[in-house]
Amino acid sequence: MNKILLIVLLIPMLSFSQQKEVLKYFKSKDSLVGIKNREGKIIIPAQFKVFSYLKDGELVKEETIYFDGSKKDEQKEKNAWGYVYDRNGNFLYRPFFYDNGADYFSEGVRRFVKNGKVGFVDRNGAVVIKPEHDFVSPFNYGYAAFCDGCDWEKTEDEHKAIVGGTWGVMNFKGESVKPVSKSGIAVEVGAEYYPYPFSYNEKEEAILQFFRKQNKKLSELYYVNHYTQLSENEKKLFFEIVERPKENFPFYQINTYDYRKVEAGLSYDFKFLVSEDRTKTYALDYDKEKIPFEKWLKREIKKAKQFQKEHPDNPNKLSK
Repeated sequence: MNKILLIVLLIPMLSFSQQKEVLKYFKSKDSLVGIKNREGKIIIPAQFKVFSYLKDGELVKEETIYFDGSKKDEQKEKNAWGYVYDRNGNFLYRPFFYDNGADYFSEGVRRFVKNGKVGFVDRNGAVVIKPEHDFVSPFNYGYAAFCDGCDWEKTEDEHKAIVGGTWGVMNFKGESVKPVSKSGIAVEVGAEYYPYPFSYNEKEEAILQFFRKQNKKLSELYYVNHYTQLSENEKKLFFEIVERPKENFPFYQINTYDYRKVEAGLSYDFKFLVSEDRTKTYALDYDKEKIPFEKWLKREIKKAKQFQKEHPDNPNKLSK
């Protein structure tokens, strides 16, 4: 009896101990940024010149800590931008520089740089694919292009482009994949075709079936403001699980792709989360805010109807 009582009393203590420690950004007198805990203990010294707007005392909300800028007196590293640490103050990696900041997450991973080579990490900062190539594109529909011996070159519009080198295509494991003959399920990457990259168990197939059954409705919402007339085949969407439950992330993430197998909604829309026990389904708004699926669907239908009302000549009509 006493043993049972002790276990019951320990449950709240264990639950409390598993909660994340409250961490806050702080600024030094010379505007360098670091991290303190709630008691004021310095977890990461103030040593970063941060470009994003941060208030002194602002809470750390993510699983990892990102400093959007350079370290004081650092030696610049090619293609790297910012620093990522874990919540214990341990350095994890430097993100790949993209679009004037750190690389975005795509299909559950983002690019990082080490010793001039590019690899991939997950949302917890764990290395998923070792940095072994001079350049790697973001993952799209299970594949990423990579090159060795290539380099950046300025173009006429002042942007940079990758030139030269030997190119290949990798899968989620970082393995180089050979092209195959064109078929109904082959995936086009550049001018070549590659095997269908996804596989699912029975539970995961059931998750995807929920979205497949709503394909027509979701495709109408996605294409309602498309400026050219599309056939039913061209409007068909594809749904794939790109991330599975892991530490700090108890969800399946489902991304939407258009008929070309290109990620729909750019990088911020038509992405969904399903809880590990499959009881909750959310839409991701701008890749961050979770909105209950039915609430999101009503909002999108309302927006689509309003667009059609304002643009009665839109070529891709909603079903009545």
